[in-house]
Amino acid sequence: MPLVGQPAPDFNMLSTKNMKTLEERVKLSDFKGKWLVMFFYPMDFTFVCPTEIIAMNDRLQEFKDLDAEVIGVSTDSVHSHKAWINTPRDQNGLGGIDYPLGSDITKEVARSYDVLIENEGVALRGLFIIDPEGVLRYQVVHDLNIGRSVDETLRVLEALQAGGLCPANWHPGQKLLEV
Repeated sequence: MPLVGQPAPDFNMLSTKNMKTLEERVKLSDFKGKWLVMFFYPMDFTFVCPTEIIAMNDRLQEFKDLDAEVIGVSTDSVHSHKAWINTPRDQNGLGGIDYPLGSDITKEVARSYDVLIENEGVALRGLFIIDPEGVLRYQVVHDLNIGRSVDETLRVLEALQAGGLCPANWHPGQKLLEV
């Protein structure tokens, strides 16, 4: 089970980073020196999942401005990911996204991040923020039917980067607590 403050579990999986070959892998070490927002979702071609993936994509530049990369992960194949990315949004597809989807078809990554529903072979909606040194700094896990907030993810990322004590409901630009 991953623990906040400990090294993030390593991973190495096929991804949609190269949509032509579908042979490019993503590894934790690829993100060394950058913040990583990695989120798990249950399945391609579902209903809540595209809302999250598209919402993250719509705000991707804000993550990049914070020196963060984003990767989505499910237990589907890269071929399913590609078909979903190439399906228009009005047909329950993604219609193109600007960050990779990882294929955890072996379920090893979801298992190592403790989000795998073993008897269903799908991941819960786990979101993890990993710092530039590979240390897990934040994790939240939702049930399958609840989408995540991009606003909250960005707020937490900025709080982590603020380097101080952030009170409840803190937002970027507000004072940190003084001790």
